[in-house]
Amino acid sequence: MLEEVERWLADRSWSAADRPLDQLLDRKRAAGTTVSVVLPALDEEETVGAIVEVIRHELIEGLPVPLVDELVVVDSGSTDRTAEVAAKAGARVVHRDEILPRIPAVPGKGEVLWRSLLATGGDVVCFVDADLRDFSADFVSGIVGPLLTEPDVQFVKAMYDRPLGTEFDGLASGKTPGQGGRVTELVARPLLNLHWPQLAGFVQPLGGEYAVRRSLLERLPFPVGYGVELGLLVDALHTVGLDALAQVDVGVRVHRHQDGQALGRMAAAIYRTAQVRLSRGHLVRPELVQFERGPEGFVPRTHPVDTEERPPMAGIEEYATRRSVA
Repeated sequence: MLEEVERWLADRSWSAADRPLDQLLDRKRAAGTTVSVVLPALDEEETVGAIVEVIRHELIEGLPVPLVDELVVVDSGSTDRTAEVAAKAGARVVHRDEILPRIPAVPGKGEVLWRSLLATGGDVVCFVDADLRDFSADFVSGIVGPLLTEPDVQFVKAMYDRPLGTEFDGLASGKTPGQGGRVTELVARPLLNLHWPQLAGFVQPLGGEYAVRRSLLERLPFPVGYGVELGLLVDALHTVGLDALAQVDVGVRVHRHQDGQALGRMAAAIYRTAQVRLSRGHLVRPELVQFERGPEGFVPRTHPVDTEERPPMAGIEEYATRRSVA
């Protein structure tokens, strides 16, 4: 490990408990910083309501001064009751296609995160995946904290244990709790260590929980699909430097796990995102072939690999107009 990374781990890795909530509220009040929380959601009716309720009760209504000023669920085309459940729990729900309708939306998580910048107004934007179970408010307050107390920090990732399963059975039975995050260990971590060794200290580089100053986010391109987390992290490093990045331990993350083929598609998108940043070229054949067993043997299925990225939001006319009015 680089000496620079060892120093960064000591200086820029914290625990959520390091910053009590009352300290964060004092800093937020003094600075006048506003915080938006965004949950990108696609068919998450089983979990999104509980997440919204925790944030609303513990970080908005239950405080003398809200830590969270804006709680938005961006629905990317759910066919279940995600939007209804989220709204009933207290979130403002916006459909992906209603944001920036001039530019037709494409499928993908990164697309939703990019558009959310136009649907929110906070100085700090905190992203939280909508499939988390046993959700804790630390996932928000923990990663927002350094942005309220450390003026030089601009981008904060959550770090946590990821048991491989939907409950805590792996922890209770003495199994290794870190068996989740297979794409991280097999794809993202090797890529980062080999090509961006300054980022080798991030425990969960692909995690969906991170908080960023809007002034940085609006300057970054957004890969439209699964490569968005790696792309934002790498581009943030090149834009503001390692010391402006940080991570906070928030405990344990329990969520729905993808099957092997979905992980393969995710891995391909992440590799493509890395390849573009290494060469700024184009993939010759942006497709991934996977195999499924059918009645007569294995059948090849070809899936497109995300090749599109959205430009920095600061260059979008509607965004610039909205910010100038605000």
